[in-house]
Amino acid sequence: MNYEFFIAKRIIGSKAYKSSVSAPIIKIGITAIAIGIIVMLIAIATGIGLQKKVREKVVAFNGHLTINNYDSNISNESLSPISTEQEFYPNFNTIEGVQHIQAVATKFGVIRTETDFEGIVLKGVGEDYDWTYLNEFLVEGALPDYSNALNNEVMISSYLANRLQFQVGDSFQMVFAKETIDDLPFIRQFNIVGIFNSGFQEIDETFLIGDIRHVQRMNRWEQNQIGNFEVFINDYKQLQTMDAKIRAATPSNLDTQTIEEKYYTTFEWIKIFDNNTYGIIAIMIIVAGINMITALLVLILERTQMIGILKALGSSNWSIRKIFLYNATYLVGLGLVWGNLIGLALLFAQKYFGLLKFPDPEQYYVSIIPVHISLDYILLLNIGTFIACMLMLLIPSIIITKISPVKAMRFE
Repeated sequence: MNYEFFIAKRIIGSKAYKSSVSAPIIKIGITAIAIGIIVMLIAIATGIGLQKKVREKVVAFNGHLTINNYDSNISNESLSPISTEQEFYPNFNTIEGVQHIQAVATKFGVIRTETDFEGIVLKGVGEDYDWTYLNEFLVEGALPDYSNALNNEVMISSYLANRLQFQVGDSFQMVFAKETIDDLPFIRQFNIVGIFNSGFQEIDETFLIGDIRHVQRMNRWEQNQIGNFEVFINDYKQLQTMDAKIRAATPSNLDTQTIEEKYYTTFEWIKIFDNNTYGIIAIMIIVAGINMITALLVLILERTQMIGILKALGSSNWSIRKIFLYNATYLVGLGLVWGNLIGLALLFAQKYFGLLKFPDPEQYYVSIIPVHISLDYILLLNIGTFIACMLMLLIPSIIITKISPVKAMRFE
């Protein structure tokens, strides 16, 4: 054991240390570190959690990427069909990292009731559709089954169900236009088997989910013709890389579009959370660092006579600085421990009990404030905070080099 660490340990363990003039200031410094860690943990966990939740909602209804025809169609309706006879369908085995691919088609129509009507897009899906994502948003009823014969089962959002006074088990008529105005419209009768609520109003007010064969029949498409493909990937962080790979693996007459391109405004909005989080982290580290600098300065001034004695006995300036830096390391570590314990306790309570909710769920697309807890950012945050604080504490420790042994030993 080196003597600097030995002296620092004796100082920390002494009763005089705990009852000295600097004790309240030291406690304030530890508290500042703890509060800083708590605030930073909450900022990161809620920021990432909200980004992840909003992203999952959009991806659930659209996939990470879509494969479409090259055309000028920017509406929600499928106009130009794509053949399912592709090398990448039904299994995209040529590219590693593709989780699932499914065929869908959409057609605009109007729901008609005795008292009201609503324009809506029928999203047709087939037996290859992965219901795993939508199952999370099911609030009433059951998922439809399109694996056998053509049926009239549909899923509708709770937003539309409330507007049109629909319940599970109700039936309604939906009117679809034909190619020319002179032709009589298509009228289809649908039965509601499930109600979903994504919390994402742009989706909830736009789509209902039904059998893709209805869209194929109304558009006079063949059984192997669909509107577009939805592709799900394993790692969202590889979205741009996967987009380039999938585009290269598809025929030249097909185009790809990422979910970030399709919902550009939404994804630009959630990226702002990163800037807010970085700002909070910077402010909290600076505040905690300033408090620890103050505490270390008080400790140095309080031990001026000891510094003079150590210098007179031949200790170097760096050796004495190490004693106080060891002391500061203990204080920073104590603050980090308490901050992590309290911060993680709050985050786990929010994750499993949903104590805090947004006052305006429609604005944030979720009702309960989501949190994402990951060991990666917890370790990175603690290591970064510790290093930043220790670097800042090097500055006040320079004062030790200015202290004269003679004057220090006469200091009272």
